[in-house]
Amino acid sequence: MKHFPKWKSAFRFVDAEDKNFRLIFFSLLIGLIVGLLGAAFRLFLSYIEGLRLQLFSEASIHDFSTWLIPIALVVVGGGVALFLVKRFAPEASGSGVHEIEGALDELRPLHWKRVIPVKFIASLFSLGGGFLLGREGPTIQLGANIGKMVRDVFKQDKNKDNALISAGAAAGLASAFNAPFSGIIFVMEEMHGHFKYSFFSLAAIMLASSTADLVVRLLVGGSVVIKMTIFHMPPLSLMWMFILLGALFSVIGLGFNKLLIFALDFFGKLSVNMTIIAVLIVGLIIAVIGIVAPEMIGGGYQTIGMALEHSFTMQFLVILFVGRMLLTIFSYGLGLPGGIFAPLLALGVVMGMLFGGIMQHYFPGQIEHSGVFAVAGMAAIFAATVRAPLTGIILAVEMTSNFELLLPLIITVVTSSLLTTQMGNQPIYTILLERTLERKNIKEKKLPKDLS
Repeated sequence: MKHFPKWKSAFRFVDAEDKNFRLIFFSLLIGLIVGLLGAAFRLFLSYIEGLRLQLFSEASIHDFSTWLIPIALVVVGGGVALFLVKRFAPEASGSGVHEIEGALDELRPLHWKRVIPVKFIASLFSLGGGFLLGREGPTIQLGANIGKMVRDVFKQDKNKDNALISAGAAAGLASAFNAPFSGIIFVMEEMHGHFKYSFFSLAAIMLASSTADLVVRLLVGGSVVIKMTIFHMPPLSLMWMFILLGALFSVIGLGFNKLLIFALDFFGKLSVNMTIIAVLIVGLIIAVIGIVAPEMIGGGYQTIGMALEHSFTMQFLVILFVGRMLLTIFSYGLGLPGGIFAPLLALGVVMGMLFGGIMQHYFPGQIEHSGVFAVAGMAAIFAATVRAPLTGIILAVEMTSNFELLLPLIITVVTSSLLTTQMGNQPIYTILLERTLERKNIKEKKLPKDLS
């Protein structure tokens, strides 16, 4: 029997420790860069959205001449965003999460040199213009590409790709919502089939996520993203209501995913000129609706705040939910850069408040505030569409600080995710990745053999 020399064993141990140390160091660097870029993105976007809200507030429904600038802002924003994506970085469309998952499986390349500038600038135009998209999609894709950039710049081993890209994605979500734990759980749960789990890869995403969150809190602020009442745990006798709410969102999640894929397929078949016309039409519709009802457009943070303050009638909540759902599907279906988390959370809050209002009407005195269903709705709609129930729970809790609602959130989310799965609903990012790979294969088959 051959004995392995002790000095070789010691050398391999030292080499392994050095590689792990470098992984941790680069994860810290990724967190710093993502935090700085995420903070810059949020500050620029906040300024643009403030300008948009001011322009829309000055538009009078009695003077159509005051509509021209708000309409131009939305239409031009959508047009520029789509042009930048189509012309320079097609993979920067949508949220980009499925592109990251494909990269972790080594099925999709990450062209960070073009994706980082295009995603950053184009997303400011689409989100700032008022399209119903979220900032977390851009920051997650930017973060993952920064992970790849760090790996390439410092010429690390290719086997570092998975951990560094995952670390960047976690940092991206953390920087969007001041939610570092959600960033960690999102990578572990939603990307579980793609993320290569080990002690040091886990440490990498934890360090990157927390570092990015720290930087964003220093530069932007550390308050919770959704400011609302901190609710007490509802009576156990009312848990059946959260089961019913979960069942409702299982159907909503299925419907949302089906409609979103239909929209992507529909707009994806259009020619370039027809796609431009579609963006102009949708932009015009969003602008007009935004002038009449500003809470119907944008990422949804203003809508969430107003809904929690009972600013809407029950009838308008129905209109708000249907309208925002359709406009979200149109905005994402066009291929504009931006995420769906924030619009989904807004839909969850609106439907939660509507459900809570109905429960209060038929069971007076049982529920103190319908906002408890709004928090549960945020988690439930995320679980039903993305099929990441744990991330949905953590995200809702971190964004609202309602830690006492963990039990009803778990009940709601388990119900929504299990039922929607039984109905055949697949995770939205899995569907998007499969579509991308299928389209890539079709495109390659059409190429001559020497070009494919």
